[in-house]
Amino acid sequence: MTRTKLILIGLIVLTLTLTACFATDPTAPTPNPDSLAVTDPPGGLAATHPLSIAMLRDRTYPGSDFVIEQTLEPGINYNRYIASYLSDGLKIYALLTVPMSERPPTGYPVVIFNHGYIPPDEYRTTERYLAYTDAFARAGYIVVKSDYRGHGSSEGDPESAYTSPGYTVDVLNALAAARRYPDADPNRVGMWGHSMGGYITLRAMVAEQGIRAGVIWAGVVDSYTDMLTTWFRRDWGDRMIGRYGSPQTNPDFWNAISANSFLGDLSGPVQTHTGTGDATVPYTMSVRLDEQIRAAGGTSELFLWEGDDHNIATHRDDALLLSVAFMHVHVRG
Repeated sequence: MTRTKLILIGLIVLTLTLTACFATDPTAPTPNPDSLAVTDPPGGLAATHPLSIAMLRDRTYPGSDFVIEQTLEPGINYNRYIASYLSDGLKIYALLTVPMSERPPTGYPVVIFNHGYIPPDEYRTTERYLAYTDAFARAGYIVVKSDYRGHGSSEGDPESAYTSPGYTVDVLNALAAARRYPDADPNRVGMWGHSMGGYITLRAMVAEQGIRAGVIWAGVVDSYTDMLTTWFRRDWGDRMIGRYGSPQTNPDFWNAISANSFLGDLSGPVQTHTGTGDATVPYTMSVRLDEQIRAAGGTSELFLWEGDDHNIATHRDDALLLSVAFMHVHVRG
């Protein structure tokens, strides 16, 4: 690893007991920056485009009470459910875990868990990311993993995370639903995201000031300008450039829709993990994000896992220990 801030020895010792808790990890999915339709901005103004951070902030996210749809087999020290909540009038499903331990006076801390790209018709609530959700659930957190619209049994059509705010809206409504949950502490909430879920996490953290900390693994966390020039130029990118101009000719538009333009407004510190052998999302995205957060006056921890892949498979358990420890410091308290 390079440029890391190791967690205090006492916290590592505290979390080492979690090592044996991590279940066998199914292969985590890889993102697919697809080419769905781009929505024209009302009035043609960058700040009022549906993707803009300004519009994300202006929206309201009432969520709803969770409805328990199915009780699943429990974990070793937590209960598991398939729950539902409302987002944009759509019924969205989610994996919900609740600790079995005595409820703290203010409620359990919460982790909103944002998964990476999985083909919507292949997505299942209880498949993949099992070791990851288990790590936080065993550590005493309520975990909410949203099935974005059009995924699994969730209503609505699947969308492109990079051309529509829909998935981020679903996550922010999941956050609102979690805060309404009687056993949750509404003031102790963190967010975790992998790949596309890292993109969603970063956007949520510049839009919602109540998220105390974020952990991002192999995140799609570049600005749109950098994504278009260093990562991919799929059909949707070309269509957006054709409609709004290039980042060079219309920088206001591209800055308005990039979370990276608003890092001074991050709601809390960020920890990033990335493998230098990632063939899906360049690790340089995480390096740039770390530099940008620091330059904006924020707190960032970067872990580079030498030669590891998009799922950080070789160092997964170490990275999970550090992730849980980070949440302990900044969310659980």
